[in-house]
Amino acid sequence: MIDQFQIYINRYNLIAEGDKLILALSGGIDSMVLADLLLKAKVEFVAAHCNFHLRGEESDGDEKFVRKFAEKCGIQCFVKHFETEKYAAEQGISIEMAARDLRYSWFEELRQQLNYDKIAVAHHADDQAETFFINLLRGAGLNGLKGMKPQNGVIIRPLLWALREQIRKYAVENQILWREDHTNAESVYLRNKIRNQLLPIFDELHPEARQGLYKSLKHLASENELYRELLKEKLSQIVVLKDDCQIVDKQYFVSNFQLLFEWLRQFGYNTEQCGFIHETMHSGIGNHFDSTTHRLVVGRDELQLFEIKEDPNDEIQIEIGEEEIFSPVHLCFSKLEKTSDFVIDKSPEIAQLDFDTLKFPLTLRHWRHGDRFHPLGMKGSKLLSDFFVDQKFTEYQKQNVWLLVSADGDILWVVGYRIDERFKVMDSTRMLFCANKLK
Repeated sequence: MIDQFQIYINRYNLIAEGDKLILALSGGIDSMVLADLLLKAKVEFVAAHCNFHLRGEESDGDEKFVRKFAEKCGIQCFVKHFETEKYAAEQGISIEMAARDLRYSWFEELRQQLNYDKIAVAHHADDQAETFFINLLRGAGLNGLKGMKPQNGVIIRPLLWALREQIRKYAVENQILWREDHTNAESVYLRNKIRNQLLPIFDELHPEARQGLYKSLKHLASENELYRELLKEKLSQIVVLKDDCQIVDKQYFVSNFQLLFEWLRQFGYNTEQCGFIHETMHSGIGNHFDSTTHRLVVGRDELQLFEIKEDPNDEIQIEIGEEEIFSPVHLCFSKLEKTSDFVIDKSPEIAQLDFDTLKFPLTLRHWRHGDRFHPLGMKGSKLLSDFFVDQKFTEYQKQNVWLLVSADGDILWVVGYRIDERFKVMDSTRMLFCANKLK
């Protein structure tokens, strides 16, 4: 088994020379066998044990067992205690999902703290079969059905090739001790039901049913890689980037919900949200849908997606002669005497105003509903929202545009677009107030 273990590691380049690992060591047979194989392969690693406090004295017994093993082998051992049931209730998730979230979050925290390279977990081939049926029951697509990969980021699975029978045989032959989790024999959790009830029936259907499933998983993984590459190519063709806003014409999604879902899922949108967006995108013009990080706005002909940014500097007071730096605009302000050879700069990136018409202090802020100003060249006032329509602003541009405002609330400059007619430089102007948008 040590030879097969080494071959698998080399095939997928799971452990490079000099790599330092964190081994998720539960005390169960799978992780204890993986620990033994790593020791024999002379790989440097530390043990990380999670006490989820779900099995009373047994959980504490597992911890003592792991600590004793690590001490005997001269391995540094880290232990973390979790209030798993409390966390599951707070998050509204299952105990299984809570334990998964907690352990992987801690493993990564520990890895960064130690500056180690990878986290080794003891998933094996039978876990693949169980995961396949769990995801199948949950309605997963290709990405969910393909199974676990030998490596996913810093997570490696050096035993993914091995069957449970092989692992048990190796443990017995090499006199490896382990802790038996009595809940594995209970069909309480979904995974246990699949392991104890479904898979035995599945194996009875055909003598090589399990082998056939593993072949299918390999095919699904390969096909998923191809699908992802083609999807990436397709999205690069249809997504238009304007500022920091992604824009896609609705026509690409009319009869293709999957393409819409694949575009949005990477930004935190779930299947239910995407289904509603797909159903209403032609009737809900102006509607917006938020994930935890992004906002999708339904336009007349397109969908606009941008990151939701909480800007703590929503209103900034400025002083003449200072350079104010704030995201995403850099501006420099100055006061100049108007000379005889002065020529007005017509660039929208520069605002030149009549200093004597301004009321200080000036501030920079984002737009608000009901804002009005007198666009340069117009006699009357205009709602800023109408100005945005005229300029064909995206929702992203509207939310991120900055306004230069006087002390009495007059909008002097829609930064980067238009100054107010009332504050423009005249023949009678003596002093200039200049605001330059820096590159």
